[in-house]
Amino acid sequence: MKKEYEIMIKAVKRAAALAKRQIGKVVYELKGRSNLVTAADIACQKEIVKIISKAFPEHAFLAEEKQPGLKKEGRYVWVIDPIDGTTNYAHTFAHSAVSVALTDNGEPIMGAVMDIFKGELFTAVKGKGAKLNGKKIKVSSVAKLKDSLLITGFPYDRAPIRKVHIPIFADFLFESHDVRRSGSAALDCCWIACGRADGYWEFSINPWDCCAGTLIIKEAGGKVTDFKGREFSELERYGAEFLGSNGKIHKEMLKIINKTLGCL
Repeated sequence: MKKEYEIMIKAVKRAAALAKRQIGKVVYELKGRSNLVTAADIACQKEIVKIISKAFPEHAFLAEEKQPGLKKEGRYVWVIDPIDGTTNYAHTFAHSAVSVALTDNGEPIMGAVMDIFKGELFTAVKGKGAKLNGKKIKVSSVAKLKDSLLITGFPYDRAPIRKVHIPIFADFLFESHDVRRSGSAALDCCWIACGRADGYWEFSINPWDCCAGTLIIKEAGGKVTDFKGREFSELERYGAEFLGSNGKIHKEMLKIINKTLGCL
């Protein structure tokens, strides 16, 4: 898988450089009330697909932006978010990333997330650990929720689930050191992996948001499950309920989330 890894890194770096050149010049459209897409999203995805397709024409793709002609099924599927954190990117709020993962029969086997603004490159290969700019990383050693820093995010369509998100957010706010909301699921995962935060939960994100990040957390020694404590088994379901942590506070986080969900 050496060639696949090299192509993945080439694609992520090329897309991040392309996106960086457009910072401050972004014109966006709305896919929903607060769901933005920019020309850079489209251009970055096309660049990633072009690089990978040239090297592996038999491989398939699961990507955020619509792109005619993409092969969608096969043993090897590349999962692509050309710009994760598009709202941040459009507003020059410096927290957005390119995310690419390769899956084998639905299981992530390598992934890369590159911070467009800071240039940090997070990578992981199944069974070989996770790295930040080539140096191994690991999750934090925080053992109790009360000593943790948490991250969350809210879906674009917030109104129907307002009664769920806010009570959970409030509970975590009072049970931890604090809660952050960054606007990039891919980077949230990576920050859990390198110990900058200890737990991250979110409803209704998509496979391209968290596929690479899931592998990076796991390879850094952390844990990723849905809100019932189950690992993801189907690629299309990645992120519908997402809980990633250092592993040590995972049970406490599940308990708080399910306290609210059980009241519905």
